[in-house]
Amino acid sequence: MLIFEDNKDAIPIELVSSEILESWRSNQNENTLGWMVRTQFEGKANQHFFVPTTSGHPERVVAGIGERPSVTSIGDLPINLPPGNYRLNDADKAIILGWGLGAYQFAEYKDMRVLPRLFVGHDMPDVTAELNAIRLCRDLINTPTSDMLPHHLEGAARKVATRHDATMDVTTGDDLLVRGLNIIHAVGRASSSAPRLIDMRWGDPSSPAITLVGKGVCFDSGGLDLKSHGNMRLMKKDMGGAATVLGLADLIMSRGLPLRIRVLIPAVENAVSANAFRPGDVLHSYLGLTVEIDNTDAEGRLILCDALALAAEENPAMIIDYATLTGAARSALGTELPAMFSNSDDLAQAVIDSALSVEDPVWRMPLYSDYRMLLKSKIADIVNSANSPYGGAITAALFLERFVGEVPWLHFDIMGWNLRKRPAHPEGGEAMALRAMFEFLQRRYTGD
Repeated sequence: MLIFEDNKDAIPIELVSSEILESWRSNQNENTLGWMVRTQFEGKANQHFFVPTTSGHPERVVAGIGERPSVTSIGDLPINLPPGNYRLNDADKAIILGWGLGAYQFAEYKDMRVLPRLFVGHDMPDVTAELNAIRLCRDLINTPTSDMLPHHLEGAARKVATRHDATMDVTTGDDLLVRGLNIIHAVGRASSSAPRLIDMRWGDPSSPAITLVGKGVCFDSGGLDLKSHGNMRLMKKDMGGAATVLGLADLIMSRGLPLRIRVLIPAVENAVSANAFRPGDVLHSYLGLTVEIDNTDAEGRLILCDALALAAEENPAMIIDYATLTGAARSALGTELPAMFSNSDDLAQAVIDSALSVEDPVWRMPLYSDYRMLLKSKIADIVNSANSPYGGAITAALFLERFVGEVPWLHFDIMGWNLRKRPAHPEGGEAMALRAMFEFLQRRYTGD
């Protein structure tokens, strides 16, 4: 827990980098040096030891941060220190943010252990806003589908909209057909929770327009092309793209960026029933292209294509989409590094620079045009899944590219989940490339 006020009675934490370790060591007393030797302290990130008083009470904590301050420097301290009150003054923003990220617990369904409380002597509204946005994203992804079906996701979006005085419209069930959003309807019609398109707007009409699109598949059974148990087990996280754009929107609105944002979330459950869409079906997209269904388990790109085409109609300054889209991206980059695709080299490089600066990395993948032939259909304009075991992340991105036209576009193919615990990154739902994108938008539209 982070508390942005002073507490002189709390145990102080002294930060020591590995680069200044020797000079720091020369100024310590025998008691401190003795504990340093006993704990083999070298100033590495997430190392720590207590320095006791002569009466045995903790005088201070000495914590290593590695070579330089980082989000991960003390990201494990919240779970490694015993409960109690600690204080840290004049620390780098990344250090404080890392503590907050590492202290996250999903406590909706069980009592969690009591964690230490860190007092910071001054308010840090930027850190508070980032932590709130990431907590929102993580909570939504971690919530089981029994409490995160499309209508629940709509409720979560309404809370965000209400908090920031944003407007929100929702098109539900057969009303999707009236609007020509046929593919969103087809993918979600087999569920007991009706498919819907969530459409949130916020900001001054004179500000630059940015549209965020998030894949909201609240559970993905695979449809009639049914997943195996192992591949289905974590599919509550398949709305991770929707959770990420809600978190990013929350952060943009909390920090008051001079933008006019639109958030589009096609929310569905890819379920199995008598009226489920089938392999071999041809669906009519919002853009007018016909789409042949090769695989019902390639449903994310289907609901996104309608939402992206709708977004492109208004010709915003850029469209940014997030989706837990392909296993192929994970095969290429692993689970911890999001794949990024873009139709703009300048845009992509600016995002990469921003991502590196805030330790929220992304890796650009190519929109390799020769692979477009893999999406050809004999009976429709395009097929939803290439009949090839290779290059799946690229062909999925090429499919989406057909629906954005000439609008500058960024597509993030994310895992949305930490398979292992790392400093500042607990196991479970994760907001991937959220801070990177916010940093990019802040730089571009405020100059900060």
